[in-house]
Amino acid sequence: MNDDDLDWDALGDAALALMALTLHDGGRAWKQYPWDVTDRLYERGMIDNPRSKAKSVVLTEEGEARALHLLKERFTRAGETGE
Repeated sequence: MNDDDLDWDALGDAALALMALTLHDGGRAWKQYPWDVTDRLYERGMIDNPRSKAKSVVLTEEGEARALHLLKERFTRAGETGE
């Protein structure tokens, strides 16, 4: 799958929805995912422990497979999967 296959408007909408979870101080939102989201992904075995000083998390093998599946299933343009 390449970038041209992705529905960037849908991905932007998903990012906006996640930003709504962190709204504070008159419309400001954190750029990173809220702890509730990453904690739940950790509990489900999708990522390694998110509670570190690192600014990134490591996806488990299952998490990476699911992430790629969801990206393709939910955020590619209809009929343009590149396959």
